[in-house]
Amino acid sequence: MSTSIKHDDAPAGARSFTTKPRRGTKVRRQRVKAAWLFLAPMLIALTLVAGWPLVRTFFLSFTDASLSDLGAANLIGFENYLVYEDGRWYGVLADSVWWQSVWNTVYFSVVSVSLEVVFGVIVALILNAEFKGRVIVRAAVLIPWAIPTIVSAQMWAWMLNDQFGIINHLLMSVGIIDAPIAWTANATYSMWAVIMVDVWKTIPFVALLVLAALQMLPKDCYEAAEVDGIHPLRVFFKVTLPLITPALMVAVIFRLLDALRVFDVIYVLTSNSTSTMSMSVYARQQLVEFQDVGYGSAASTLLFLIIALATVAYLYAGRKQIQLGGD
Repeated sequence: MSTSIKHDDAPAGARSFTTKPRRGTKVRRQRVKAAWLFLAPMLIALTLVAGWPLVRTFFLSFTDASLSDLGAANLIGFENYLVYEDGRWYGVLADSVWWQSVWNTVYFSVVSVSLEVVFGVIVALILNAEFKGRVIVRAAVLIPWAIPTIVSAQMWAWMLNDQFGIINHLLMSVGIIDAPIAWTANATYSMWAVIMVDVWKTIPFVALLVLAALQMLPKDCYEAAEVDGIHPLRVFFKVTLPLITPALMVAVIFRLLDALRVFDVIYVLTSNSTSTMSMSVYARQQLVEFQDVGYGSAASTLLFLIIALATVAYLYAGRKQIQLGGD
């Protein structure tokens, strides 16, 4: 039903304003309902696969559960996290090894993701150029990403071995080093060895996302810049980079999530070494080797909270940056 608003004292010739109900409301509601209907199976599966284990881990973090007998667990409150007893602090938050693993994870995440973004953009720009054999090069770039992480990590562990690794052999043959280096056992080089392997593995992922964004950029901007004689570097920073920022944000958030929960690369290359131990490796050590499910669950819960906070902070900062760019 439409309603008309008329004014008796309106001047002659004045229009009468009529307000009508918004069209498409029913259709929009049907679309939303259909969307939730299609999403329901995925949400149910996600709840069963991820939600329930997360809730159970959170609950076990407040118990003294042991891997040998989970049924005999007793509630102990926040003792797995932090407790003051006999003049000393105990718990995950008082463990220096935990804080070392936090620092290792953050350092690994920042350095590896930064290098992956830089090299990924460079590779994407190369693949976006017109040259002979570009299809073959694009397929070859995907090889590191196609190899399973556990396989690539073991492959690099052999290559970096100080006794029979090819890396030491090549470096010694060209005179860069005089003696073999234990890349994964030496605390000075082990973290950089892990970062190098992770960057080699995941550069194709970033490159593919950036390449997809580059393929959708308008060509007229670059043609105009070429006619005006603008330097390519200036075109990249003033035109290309702002336009591919959304794709870079997606790449960074996915890589950041993977890096913060990294386990396989570090564990295969350096096992439980404290110089490279990540938060996931720390939690696994408590759960499996020490069989302290309560303590390990507390570490896993803290890992989840750190990743969640980092994700929210990054998305908030990215949204603000996009809003400022739009203004």
